[in-house]
Formats: sequence, C-alpha cells, structure tokens
Amino acid sequence: MKGKICVFTGSRAEYGLLYPLMRQIKMIKQFRLQVLVSGMHLSSQYGSTYHQIEKDGFRIEEKVEMLLSSDTDVAVTKSVGLGIIGFADALAKLKPELAVILGDRFEAFAFATACYLNGVPVAHLHGGELTEAASDDGLRHAITKLAYYHFTSAEQYRQRVIQLGECPERVFNVGAIGIDNIREMKLMSRQQITSYLGFNSNDHYLLVTFHPVTLSQEEGTLQFRSLITALKKIKDLKVVFTMPNADANNRLISGLVTDFSKSNPDRVVTFTSMGQLRYLSAMKYCSAVVGNSSSGIIEAPALGIPTVNIGERQAGRIFVNSIIQSGYHTEEIKRSILKAINPDFSKKCKKQEIPYGDGTAAKKIIRILTGLKLPGSLKKSFYDL
Repeated sequence: MKGKICVFTGSRAEYGLLYPLMRQIKMIKQFRLQVLVSGMHLSSQYGSTYHQIEKDGFRIEEKVEMLLSSDTDVAVTKSVGLGIIGFADALAKLKPELAVILGDRFEAFAFATACYLNGVPVAHLHGGELTEAASDDGLRHAITKLAYYHFTSAEQYRQRVIQLGECPERVFNVGAIGIDNIREMKLMSRQQITSYLGFNSNDHYLLVTFHPVTLSQEEGTLQFRSLITALKKIKDLKVVFTMPNADANNRLISGLVTDFSKSNPDRVVTFTSMGQLRYLSAMKYCSAVVGNSSSGIIEAPALGIPTVNIGERQAGRIFVNSIIQSGYHTEEIKRSILKAINPDFSKKCKKQEIPYGDGTAAKKIIRILTGLKLPGSLKKSFYDL
C-alpha cells in the first residue's frame, strides 16, 4: 500500500507504545503519517500530553475533544458519543487510506466505530488479549471485529483473533510493540532517574500504577485501599505513583494517591505523566512494579523486574514467572511485595524468557504494510474454525 496512514492516540501509555511505529511510518516515503489526538492528551487534568507528541517531532493533524469532566459511567458513555461525532468530521478532512489503533480503551473504540462507518480500514494492535475484570475486554474484542488487519503481541492472541472469526491471512503475530522501546531507547542511568524522582541514588522504590476495575468499581476501590494500607506497613521502600487513566471512578483512586503522598512527602512521589523514557527508566531500576497495569505484565518482565499484580483486572493475559498474583487483602499484598523484592526472586526474574517477541514489532508491521493491497470495501467473511 501507499498513501495516508492515520495513527490514533488517546492516552499517554498508548502513545508511548505507538511511538516506534509512528517514527517508522514517518520515515517511509510511500506513506504519509497523520496523527489524530484525543482523550486524555487534550486534558490538563492528565497533563496535556499532546505537547509531548509535538516535542517528539510529530505534526498533529487533528485534535478531537471528547472527555467530559465527570468520571461516571454515564460520562464515559457520553464521551464515546462525542468522540464518534468529532472523529467523523476529522476523517472527512483527513481521508486516510488506513487507520492504526492500539488496544482497548473507550476512546479507541469510538474512533474504530467512526472508521468502520466511514469505510476506512483499521489496523488493530494488541487484539486477542483478555482483561476479564475491565470493560476494556469487550471493547477490545469489538475493535477486533471493526478492524480489517490485526497485529497481535503473541501467537496465543493471534489464535484468539482467528477464533473471533477473522481470516488468518489478515492476522499477524509481530510481538508486543512496547518491547521495541526497551530495545531501542537509551534509558536513563540510575543516578539520572533517581534525581528526577527526588530520591538518593541508593534508595529502593516501588513503581505503582493502579487503574479502576471498571466492571467491579467497588471491589477495585477496596483493592486500592488495601494496597495503600500494605504500603504503609513497608516503610523502608519509597513509592512512585503514576496516576490512573480516565476511566470511570478514577477520581477516588487519584484522591487516595494524593492523600497518601501528602502525608508521606519524604517517601512518596506522584506523576500524572512521566513520559515513556522516564517511565521505563524508573521501571528498570525499581525493586518491583505493583498494581494492575498491563505494563507490569509485558514491559516489566522484559526488563527482568518483578511484578505484583493485584486483583483480576489483568486476568486472562499470559503471565510469566516474574509476575506474582495477589488477592486484595492487605496482608496478602504485603507478603507478595516482600516476596517480589527478595534478592533470590529478583535474580530469577532476570533470566526468564518472555513470549512477546524480540523488540522488532514496528519493523515487522511496516514490512507487512508496505506489501499490503488495501481492500476495495470492508466486507469480510466470518472465518469458521
């Protein structure tokens, strides 16, 4: 194929993963990169992170406001509607030959819907995965059915996309694109990142990210309160918090993080957005990743860092041996953290194999895209096993 490729991004984490692919598309003469930004990027509450995209040298073609100020289920649902309206106008202006979407968030679902209804073929990254306690699970599978091409992070996920009725000839296992950043970025030194965090270079710290459990909000809040209590009991470790995504019920968790940070100013730091370089650098030197983020399932093992995964938000993903699954009771979380930071366990984490590819996902995607013949229509036959 050749022509305009519109890459959608609605959150800091998603952009960090898409960065190596966007850079590759920009370098290929037969492609013209279009960047469409929405969601959390345009909100001051989440750090107005579209500035980082521009700082990285990408021209933003369209900005679509869609987030409402409330964090209720109703507000999220209305945001999807606003997004579809705005994306319809943006697509009419951009007229891309192909759209690229990563993941499973409601912003991505809104864009995929607009693309499908406007006849724009979608290339979807990270389909076929599971997050059984989050609404992202259903949205991801819906995007799979709206997409035409699929780039999965593991062979097991490729088979699941095929199981959803997608033709095997349009489903490619390329590995997790987040591993590309680990392989290609020159990460900061321990002294540089601890200075940025405000710690001493010999301080030990946990990197904590906890997102709302959207299909069970009350349980998610209980889990997070238990996590805070466990962290209070492990006083010899410092804590780096990254704030949750713009999901329903995120403000309660953000408020609890802020309160904990204010009451422990010498021990706890919080960030709305660290950027991919600082986040991965902080991960490289932390004692363990704690919470319920997918970065603890994919990126942390690739760096040889232990993960304490709390609750069921990531249930269904491929877990490797460096991931300690914890329930949400305080003592269990505490025991899991202490196990993760044990030197013997940490050493084992450095030697494991991971199932998410070799860090060349972006190059593989580009190679496939350059050889594609785009469909005349989005008509697909359901592939029966």
